Amino acid sequence: MFIGEYKYVIDDKKRLAVPAKFRTGLGNKAVVTKGLDNSLFLYSKKEWQVLAEKLSNLPFSQSDARAFARLMLAGAMEVNIDKAGRILIPDYLKEYAGLKKESVVIGLFNRIEIWSKDRWDEYQKKTEPEVGDIAERLKELGV
Repeated sequence: MFIGEYKYVIDDKKRLAVPAKFRTGLGNKAVVTKGLDNSLFLYSKKEWQVLAEKLSNLPFSQSDARAFARLMLAGAMEVNIDKAGRILIPDYLKEYAGLKKESVVIGLFNRIEIWSKDRWDEYQKKTEPEVGDIAERLKELGV
């Protein structure tokens, strides 16, 4: 289980440290892909397999299903986690997420999100005042 928020700096070799608390759940290989809201999603190999199977079973005759599968699957890259707990983020994913130096790594139960610090701050600033309304809408989903 991944939970919490951690701030890190991407080093000169484009490596990002994964929080020590998350490394056990990831093992020595993981999958990073384009996420939503211009973030990156980082999955354990096991969780990625579950998601990839669901995506591959979406009806390819529906344009939204094709678009979402393309975003997630074509944008994905397997990454190694080195002995220091760092991953190398490919340039195309860094560009997509606007990652420069400062980043935020957050745990969301079965996945990890990687954000540029600026985008994360902007997202929180926009979303936190609406949390009551969001919770109200989610009650229809049983939350």
